[in-house]
Amino acid sequence: MISFLIKDFLALFAVIDPIGLAPLFISIAGHHSLEEQNRIAGRSVLVAASIILGFLLVGNLLLGYLNISIEAFQVAGGVLLFKLALNMVFDDPNRPAEAAEEKGTEQPEDVSVFPLAIPLIAGPGTLTSIIILENEASAYSFGMVMILGGALVVLLMAYVLMCLSGRLAHFLGQTGINVVTRLLGVLLSAMAVQYIANGVVVLLKTTPIGL
Repeated sequence: MISFLIKDFLALFAVIDPIGLAPLFISIAGHHSLEEQNRIAGRSVLVAASIILGFLLVGNLLLGYLNISIEAFQVAGGVLLFKLALNMVFDDPNRPAEAAEEKGTEQPEDVSVFPLAIPLIAGPGTLTSIIILENEASAYSFGMVMILGGALVVLLMAYVLMCLSGRLAHFLGQTGINVVTRLLGVLLSAMAVQYIANGVVVLLKTTPIGL
């Protein structure tokens, strides 16, 4: 049981990557105030936790019912992530706020659901790991509880690091945030391409010719 707990934590820590999430959070939400950054971090973690819980309970049934493979889900997540990466590299970081003002809305676009909660936190890698761990957890009496416990610990770490990244963004200033945004946009685009490539390779191997 202890070995499964350790494996559960390490697997989810690797795919959610709270440490790597912190600089991405700066790029996405760094133009908000520190208070708003904390709220965005909290909402993104809550949404991600809900997605993970829901997927743990009905993920296998839902994907099976819709005849959707994890690989197809991974390709879709990669496409969305690549679109975000292009915006990070080429768009003005202040554009979401300006666009909101032009539309007469009170607040800029909420980024807590997309791209933070999904696909960055509860992305294809996380959901795939949840399915794998769920199958292994069937051998334990409280397997589902252990998976949820490990996920909550990792999500709490992600929340703390995202909140601390807000202070770092304040230290960097707008110019520093712009530089980090462009650099991480390039890295994020490479990550998205890797998501797509991995999914496509498996789909090509498993899809019968002629379908």
